[in-house]
Amino acid sequence: MKFNVNQQDLQQALNYCQGVIEKRSTLPILSNILLDVGNSNLTITATDLDLIFIHKINNIEVLEEGKITTTSSIMYDIVRKFTSGKKINLTLNDTNKLHLESEKSIFNLNCISASEFPLTDENFNENEFSIKSKQLLKLLNKCKFSVSNDETRHYLSGIYLHQTEVEDKNYLTAVATDSHRMSISKIRLEQKIEFEPIILPKKTIFQLCSLLDNYDGDVKISNVKSKIKFELNNSMLISKLIDGKFPNYIQVIPKNNQKKLEINLKVFLDSVDRVASVSLDKKDGVKFNLTKDILNLSVNNTNSGDGKETLAVNFDHDLEISFNSRYLIDVASQLDGDKIEIFFNDTGSPALIKDPGDFDSIFVVMPMKG
Repeated sequence: MKFNVNQQDLQQALNYCQGVIEKRSTLPILSNILLDVGNSNLTITATDLDLIFIHKINNIEVLEEGKITTTSSIMYDIVRKFTSGKKINLTLNDTNKLHLESEKSIFNLNCISASEFPLTDENFNENEFSIKSKQLLKLLNKCKFSVSNDETRHYLSGIYLHQTEVEDKNYLTAVATDSHRMSISKIRLEQKIEFEPIILPKKTIFQLCSLLDNYDGDVKISNVKSKIKFELNNSMLISKLIDGKFPNYIQVIPKNNQKKLEINLKVFLDSVDRVASVSLDKKDGVKFNLTKDILNLSVNNTNSGDGKETLAVNFDHDLEISFNSRYLIDVASQLDGDKIEIFFNDTGSPALIKDPGDFDSIFVVMPMKG
């Protein structure tokens, strides 16, 4: 096996692999990436057995075809320290070491045979549909911060993706909740698709987001039973799904929150962020004291002190309610418009947050007691 590849192309591919490979894997082969050279392409594969990432670098100079595996983290660390954009020559030498050469640097890396690398061949061809990368990224970004970290309720530790229909229009809808807050976002589909509801695991979501951040184009999605496949131009992600039933989220959306607070988004975000500074662990609630067109925000921490701010808002009622500041900041950071709208019922009921700049996303946040 012998080939030459551009440093930047290889670094980008190896960077993606870092997000897939488990740092403390018990199987040495799972710390490795598979390098497969043929047809003037280099295909790099990384897996943790639940998630498979495959990336192809096209039009490389192949002098001799072949395949081998080597430690992902070490190879990445070396490649990213080479001069950007330079050519790297890679050769598998007789002693079964991978020889890397670029400018004045020479490395020889230990390898494990490619035959030990776990590859699964899945037939995903049915139920395929396409979606624009930026739309899919929007869905994931608006929901991922609400995903639960609670291991005991595994069915909440992902994003629930399913098809919905509203007034004869079809949508791909994403929902996430940790039972303190909930995000719902949807994107319009051109036509009805064959797509069973799934729960996408957290690790897959973050890996997919990093791929989508650097990609503008169509993403092909297909799922079979317990797996889903995302295809981008030169990358593919195949993931196991979370086995479990997602709760009926519709019944959690507040129906009679009539008290509407409207405020400039940036002013609100900056203000909550500032008053929350006095709370070291961000666990102290930020208290809303609302009267007509005035919002008093305050945080009180017994150990560090207190902070308060007064904001001019649009509001027609009197209300006192407290929220976890982190939850408000997470939501507000994902809004597209210039304003934020928060709908209240009473002190103990969840608030509904809407974005006048995006009618397809809503957020629910539970108040804090006390």
